Amino acid sequence: MLALLCAKALAGITVSDAWVRGTVEGQTTTGAFMTLQSTRPVQLIAAKSPIARQSALHRMTMDHDLMRMRPVPAIDIPAGRAVKLGTSGYHLMLLGLSRPLKPGGKVPLTLRFRDAAGHESTLAVQADVRPLSSDD
Repeated sequence: MLALLCAKALAGITVSDAWVRGTVEGQTTTGAFMTLQSTRPVQLIAAKSPIARQSALHRMTMDHDLMRMRPVPAIDIPAGRAVKLGTSGYHLMLLGLSRPLKPGGKVPLTLRFRDAAGHESTLAVQADVRPLSSDD
């Protein structure tokens, strides 16, 4: 059961419920979502996928009645606290998709983390593709 809940663990970093929103023909951008947890403080500093030309860490906020999405340089993962990358708030954008993403498929992601000492590590994750209408 635990193996189903946690996609991967590396040096105390756990990724669970990793998924990517499906796309329609011609759509070149989508979002990736997951829950991150670490036994020590780290930052998610980058991500990449072979199906996307580029990826970016983003944060969605409300400014009065206007939703704004902006890139962020890193996402803090405090020790012992789960941080959700969801459809509102922090998330990962995949840009320049090489193909449409159909529900039921998988998307490989490589996440890059940095700890307080400046050491970097990567973690490979397989994210499920969910229907375009999916939400957290």
